[in-house]
Amino acid sequence: MLIGNVGRDPEVRYLDGNSQGGTKVATFTLATSERYKDRNGELRENTEWHNIVAWRANADVAERFVHKGTQLYIEGKLRTRSYTDQAGVKKYTTEIQVDTLQLLGRREDSASDAQGGQYGPQPTYGGAPAAQPAYSAPAQPAYSAPAQPAYQAPTPASASPAAAAVDDSVSDDLPF
Repeated sequence: MLIGNVGRDPEVRYLDGNSQGGTKVATFTLATSERYKDRNGELRENTEWHNIVAWRANADVAERFVHKGTQLYIEGKLRTRSYTDQAGVKKYTTEIQVDTLQLLGRREDSASDAQGGQYGPQPTYGGAPAAQPAYSAPAQPAYSAPAQPAYQAPTPASASPAAAAVDDSVSDDLPF
């Protein structure tokens, strides 16, 4: 399980070379950081970079929504594989094969939200930010509580002929 920020836009490929029916795979890097104080009390930060591989539906999500800087939660399996580089040297790489990919947001979104900005990236047209209409709350009618009658104390039961007509066969021998 990892939570981190994407280091580069995903690279999407199709294994069969066919974008219509081929198996989609997306690869990108994810940076995870930990902060701690060293023996001298100085704040240190250690960043690790992980190679992420997402297949099929997760690759589709990565292609459509994941960009550099996006914060992600990823669950997956570690896989180490070997390959031969162009010079003929055998190399090894460890990757995270994604099982679950969840979008958490972007680092710059958090900063703009704290300043009262809007959610998500701002659309641009011709290099300039698009004009956004100001938000206004929908008009609602004023609420007025319905008039309620003043409190009236209950009237005590009297020995009236109506009270005498109550069936006496029902007793108070309730089991609870």
